[in-house]
Amino acid sequence: MGRQQWWHKGSLTAVAVLVLTGCSPTGQGLTPEATDNKPSAPAGAPGGEATESGTLPGVPAAKQARTELAGLTVAPHGSMRGYSRAKFPHWAQQGEKCDTREKVLARDGTGVQRDVECRAASGRWVSVYDDKTFTSASDLDIDHMVPLANAWRSGAAGWTQEKRKAFANDLTHPQLLAVSAASNRSKGDQGPDEWQPPSKPYWCTYARAWVSVKATYELSVTAAEKNTLTEMLGTCSS
Repeated sequence: MGRQQWWHKGSLTAVAVLVLTGCSPTGQGLTPEATDNKPSAPAGAPGGEATESGTLPGVPAAKQARTELAGLTVAPHGSMRGYSRAKFPHWAQQGEKCDTREKVLARDGTGVQRDVECRAASGRWVSVYDDKTFTSASDLDIDHMVPLANAWRSGAAGWTQEKRKAFANDLTHPQLLAVSAASNRSKGDQGPDEWQPPSKPYWCTYARAWVSVKATYELSVTAAEKNTLTEMLGTCSS
């Protein structure tokens, strides 16, 4: 597929991002997080700019997503034998008491304030899956765009633990997103052929992000999954 191996390019970019965006809660009060101006995709992320992608980094343009989808291996789901969420360690520490969940909450919210433990104490979040607004972080889940169980049965069963940890905590590619707990739990480990965001205007971004993650990590898709992703990409304006 003409990609560099993810652990050569992507992990170096991820390290750079973590160094540049390390969280530094200070004092005994709340620390405001400058999240009103959303960052563009990291320079090393697939697709370059996160056009029409909200807060997700590295979402490719629709044309690139279609090309990537065409290059994915089509295969039936593999076995779930041996699967455990514990084999995808999350949420990893990202420095200064911040874990991956808190980094995503800060990135995806506006006016986010953290306490001295780096927990989101206040802010405003819009769940793009169902167009609902929240002001309490406890109402949000961090969704893995490609669920851990889906990844397991499409190739991750053969990965090292280190690679599965990187996948579960990937802040560089469009893999992690703060959404309503209800929508995340409705999705579960289902693929696009089984579940789509209730908010249809988000289908284009969802499909582009899903394809990008599968292409980055060289995961397979089922025939039904590929057909549905093609239809969802058809909702993109270009």
